[in-house]
Amino acid sequence: MPIVVLKGGKFNAHEIKAGVVYKDEKVTVAAFATKHAMESYGYRFDTPDRRIVISGDTGPDSHIEDQCRRCDVLVHEVYSEAGFKKRPPEWQAYHSRYHTSAPQLGAIATRAQPALLVLYHQLIWSSTEEDLLKEVQSAYNGKVVSAHDLDIF
Repeated sequence: MPIVVLKGGKFNAHEIKAGVVYKDEKVTVAAFATKHAMESYGYRFDTPDRRIVISGDTGPDSHIEDQCRRCDVLVHEVYSEAGFKKRPPEWQAYHSRYHTSAPQLGAIATRAQPALLVLYHQLIWSSTEEDLLKEVQSAYNGKVVSAHDLDIF
């Protein structure tokens, strides 16, 4: 495994496959395949008292629902349906295949039932963050927040 040294720290970079990718006495991290234009993974973090699932870049995928199932936090990418409608056709084709719209995410969250849904990798385009939240909430009535750098949940 290569060790990458950057100013300020060391990183042990290595390729992964679906399954457990890290485990110690405090956390187990499992990767699961997701739908994207290239090989991609979501991650589930299990600790003694919490389960957190991160979607990674993905189109709608039942693997996320299966990994979450009443998880504490689901962190999921999302794009604005209103902004999407203003995109060129070739980008609409790409994004509709490899990313998740706000209504699609609302449906995923309704089935997965996380205690908290956190929106990240937000493709808003000409829409607004408030509109994006409303789009998700139109299909999901659980707790949802829009993530910003350095937020703590």
